[in-house]
Amino acid sequence: MQKPAALPPLSPIAAGVWRMAEWKLTAAERLRWIEQCLDLGITTFDHADIYGGYTVESLFGEVLGAAPALRSKMQLVTKCGIRLVCPARPQHRVKSYDTSRAHVVASVEESLRALRTGHIDLLLIHRPDALMDPNELAAVFDSLRQAGKVRAFGVSNHTPSQLALLHRRTPLVTNQIELSILQMGALADGTLDQCTDLGLRPMIWSPLGGGRLFTSQDEQAQRVRAVLKPMAQRYGVSAATIAYAWILRHPSRPIPIAGSGRVEALREALAAQDVRLDAQDWYALWEASMGRPVQ
Repeated sequence: MQKPAALPPLSPIAAGVWRMAEWKLTAAERLRWIEQCLDLGITTFDHADIYGGYTVESLFGEVLGAAPALRSKMQLVTKCGIRLVCPARPQHRVKSYDTSRAHVVASVEESLRALRTGHIDLLLIHRPDALMDPNELAAVFDSLRQAGKVRAFGVSNHTPSQLALLHRRTPLVTNQIELSILQMGALADGTLDQCTDLGLRPMIWSPLGGGRLFTSQDEQAQRVRAVLKPMAQRYGVSAATIAYAWILRHPSRPIPIAGSGRVEALREALAAQDVRLDAQDWYALWEASMGRPVQ
């Protein structure tokens, strides 16, 4: 199996822009939000070609076109490999996955154009493709790297065996996965074990359970909140900060993605770097989520 390639110098917390189109920000407001992220030390921005129905990369790129000096201060992560059925892609007949040479190359070229940049710092295959030819995809990655269009590669939402299949042929740097106190599958299915073993720092999407951690009335969320809130008071931080600290406590050295347009929410995520949860507190939250003691 390949040794891991060097991970680009990503910030400890990444800014997710999945919902940027829904934020309804003007170009000036988008510029201000990006500048505020950079001022806080959040220099990594997580994209995907499909976000906002294939519109978010262009919304972000509009800012970079107007303020090109910002590009050297940030790292751009984007993903490809999903074909969505939507007005922006009328040729897509059915939602599907595509890791063919033609699709990946075309997706990269479109992302470069939309983001108004000469290179992508990190490109991820968004979802596993049952028809992936790992040798072909490895060759595509190599050609994009040699052309200077993409500097590093990884995957997203891949199982350990799916990642290993590709990693044996081309060096990957991350697996972007879902992880939160409410969604702990990656702790049990070998995904985080593999990241730790290979030295691949995982990127974490939906670290607050898509907001469910604080809004859902289901039994699991209520159990977790009952433990989370007094714990946050004891540590002197917000409950959201403890939720991020729970993720950061894992030895794979995760990079959570904070997907909020609110600067205060980004500050709460960053504050988790200064909190090291006691192991018993970490397991107390695990127990609350699972609804049972460890066995």
